[in-house]
Amino acid sequence: MAPRPHRRRPRAARGGGGRVNVRRVGTAWFVLFTAAWLALWTVQLTPLQLLIPLQLDTPDDAGGWISGVVSSGMVLAIGGLAGVIAGPVAGGLSDRTRGRRGRRRPWAVAGSVVASASLVALASAEDAWSVGAAWVGVSVGVAVASAAFTALIADQLDTQRGAASAAVSSAQALGIVVGVGVIVIGGLSVWSGYLVLAVTLLVVGTGAALLLPDPPSREATRAARGVRSLRDRTAALRDRDFAWVLGGRLVVNIGNALGTGLLLFFLLYGLDRGPARAEDDLLLLIVIYTVFVVVASVVSGRLSDRSGRRVGITVAAALVQAAASLLLAVVPAFETALVAAALLGVGYGAYMSVGLALATEVLPFPDDHARDLGFVNVAASLGQLVGPLVGAGLVAAVGGFWLLFLVGGGLSVLGGLMTLRVRHRAVRRV
Repeated sequence: MAPRPHRRRPRAARGGGGRVNVRRVGTAWFVLFTAAWLALWTVQLTPLQLLIPLQLDTPDDAGGWISGVVSSGMVLAIGGLAGVIAGPVAGGLSDRTRGRRGRRRPWAVAGSVVASASLVALASAEDAWSVGAAWVGVSVGVAVASAAFTALIADQLDTQRGAASAAVSSAQALGIVVGVGVIVIGGLSVWSGYLVLAVTLLVVGTGAALLLPDPPSREATRAARGVRSLRDRTAALRDRDFAWVLGGRLVVNIGNALGTGLLLFFLLYGLDRGPARAEDDLLLLIVIYTVFVVVASVVSGRLSDRSGRRVGITVAAALVQAAASLLLAVVPAFETALVAAALLGVGYGAYMSVGLALATEVLPFPDDHARDLGFVNVAASLGQLVGPLVGAGLVAAVGGFWLLFLVGGGLSVLGGLMTLRVRHRAVRRV
């Protein structure tokens, strides 16, 4: 039998097919959904921001710290590559999953368990190779669970997509504060920090997956299980609007990662704050960043729900993020970093919130939500994980941080302009 052609729904109805329980959800749904994302972001970003740099820091001699920066960047980039593969694959498999337990739930649980086990392994890692191998496991587990949880937005929501997307981006900012705050204020070691993260994800991630509704959809699953060629499975990447959204999301996240991923090293060696003081300063900057991310996420998400003008808000947010990085490039001081943290929070919070809602509205194939939203998640996480590798090269090239922030600002501008290429009329107003 010849394979069925992989058809997409006409443009006017894009992003709406394959949903199994479209309705307005209540507070309980949002609490569970936000808790799941808070756990996922905490276990992904805390090692990236604090624990892995501490594990791989090499301050033995005058140039030793650059070696630690490069090792951290390489480890995080390897994890990003693993997530690139795992996210869309797991999303596509969840689109095809049938059973009483739902399509998304089994994958959300499995991803949480894999990431938790890998965090335990990461706690015992003693060199760059073992840290890299364990980090791959964490990245794969987080990518699998993220693909499943993100698909719930397209599966079950319509007029609340901006609010749900705001929950995702707010949880991202809060996750950094929760993770770094618990470790720094609690005086936890790297080993105990990883164990706390593992237990948190195992309890919260799997608990939310089991409690969130995930009604089966035989019709959508049957359509997704049709025989597909590799060209069909990657067809979404050739859709014009979806490709521009993905490209802009990747570039803006690399720009953000250049401004945040090596922040501990910037405080230690760019501003000479000293180890103990640098950790306290890092926590303060993260708190400021988080407050503005949360406020910007909620306000911009709800504003975009009411107006339907996702593209304009997304582009403006990318430009605000660019301003933060350029400010640090021109005036590298701790006082400047405080202002930049606020600007970066406003820009990134609004961009991630409204940008995710925009992505759900330009999904080209209604029967493959999880697979295609896996690409959307990968664009964000890959940017955050590849950014430190790019940044490490920039720091090593000039022996300082000014080029790091300059390139970060330029990439944020570029990402905003790429999003501007999405056809305004193609985006459904909600």
